[in-house]
Amino acid sequence: MMTHDFILPDLGEGLTEAEIVSWLVSVGDTIAIDQPVVEVESAKSIVELPSPFGGVVEALFGEAGQVIHSGQVLLSVTDAATPATGSAPAPSASASASASVEPAPETVPAGPTAEPSGASGAVLVGYGTSENTRPVRRPAAARFGTRGDQPAPPRAAPAVATAVATVAGPAVPGRPSPVVSPIVRRLARENGFDASTLRGSGPNDLVLRRDVEARIHAQEMTEATARTPIPAQPPAEAQHHAPAPAPATLAPPQAAAPGAAPAAEVRAPATGDTRIPITGLRKVVAERLARSRREIPEATIWLDVDATELFTARDRLLAATGERFSVTALIARFVVAGLRRYPLLNASVDTASQEILVRGDINLGIAAQTARGLMVPVVHGAHALTTRQLRDAIAGLVAQAGDGAFSPGALAGGTFTLNNFGSLGVDGSAAIINHPEAAILGIGRMIERPWVVDHKLAVRTVVELSMVFDHRVCDGDTAAGFLTFVARCIESPVSLLADL
Repeated sequence: MMTHDFILPDLGEGLTEAEIVSWLVSVGDTIAIDQPVVEVESAKSIVELPSPFGGVVEALFGEAGQVIHSGQVLLSVTDAATPATGSAPAPSASASASASVEPAPETVPAGPTAEPSGASGAVLVGYGTSENTRPVRRPAAARFGTRGDQPAPPRAAPAVATAVATVAGPAVPGRPSPVVSPIVRRLARENGFDASTLRGSGPNDLVLRRDVEARIHAQEMTEATARTPIPAQPPAEAQHHAPAPAPATLAPPQAAAPGAAPAAEVRAPATGDTRIPITGLRKVVAERLARSRREIPEATIWLDVDATELFTARDRLLAATGERFSVTALIARFVVAGLRRYPLLNASVDTASQEILVRGDINLGIAAQTARGLMVPVVHGAHALTTRQLRDAIAGLVAQAGDGAFSPGALAGGTFTLNNFGSLGVDGSAAIINHPEAAILGIGRMIERPWVVDHKLAVRTVVELSMVFDHRVCDGDTAAGFLTFVARCIESPVSLLADL
């Protein structure tokens, strides 16, 4: 027999590590070429990795929650001894032992030359591609529900019965339940258990947030009951105060479901220091922000703007088209027009060649606070979109920001960033430029303030715009020209018509 090691491939974008979210196969399973075998979360996105080899899974290297690095072995696959059309039985203990001590010459290193009888069609860096032989077994559920050609299975009602079933254990013995949302996984980890050990109430046993919350509620009830002293009283009086039988109601902590952690392990101590590892997305963000501060000589300018007419224009658009346009989408339209007029701000500095690279396309980044932290998804080709298309593109990014499940391509290639930190309740901010871009525009909160109109005081809706730019790329007159152009469009949206 021949053993093949599937090594964590290059994930692109300079990523060298990823966290194992869940295994999609187990030791002894027979897998096909290009079958997804593991779900990993990098600093950019969550992806399923297909195996470039087919055969019997001999060993899995790593557990859910463990960080692995490029070049490490994910799993080992041994050529199946049975025909591909039949189902291979799980290997016996003696067979597994024999496979684990196979001589070294039998092991083939992963790479372009290490292909089994079939050929992988998956695009993995370091593995060959030819005829696509996509998996013979695919999950019946799509990422956020069932596939279009399959009916959705009935969902369990989120009642007390669901909570009890959730705590009971996994839907399939010995197999982890599928977990998609990073929010769900994180919520479970913060409360001391692995979400994949639950019985999901979603399609195909998908673990949903309500399943995790039900488990947490069950833990809290168990802990609260365990802390309640049992009064010394006759059984009849005890039943009067506690209708449920005493053994079930006053279950000790040991009766909690497997994986439940004591309260002392779940909650942070009231005093003392806490260490939070800088990993994954936080690590990438930290490195990028630190590099921006080190390399970019930034300057900040700001301006208060009367946005009353902007809201009037938004309402008129709704009346004329029957469609809603967000204020952020309208300002994004003004920003794209401003970058066309001041292209130096849609640029970056090439430090190697000592050149300013002015970008031809405008790829507008939208800063978003997600469950995974601060991310900047990008609207590619924003200059070629209509106002309606730009609105829809931004709305799509906002919808994805809920769990931060952006693809790597959606987070790359930005040329200018728009940051609406007013949604956080602040008026202004000296933002950090998203390296290697040359500028970032911030939008503060929009509130009613006294404002002078035609030499008279009036109540107007006012917003503060703050502009941070790379002084190597342009001087203050360019940045101020761009900022006042956007401000003029906000104060009088009809003025943009002259530039369309």
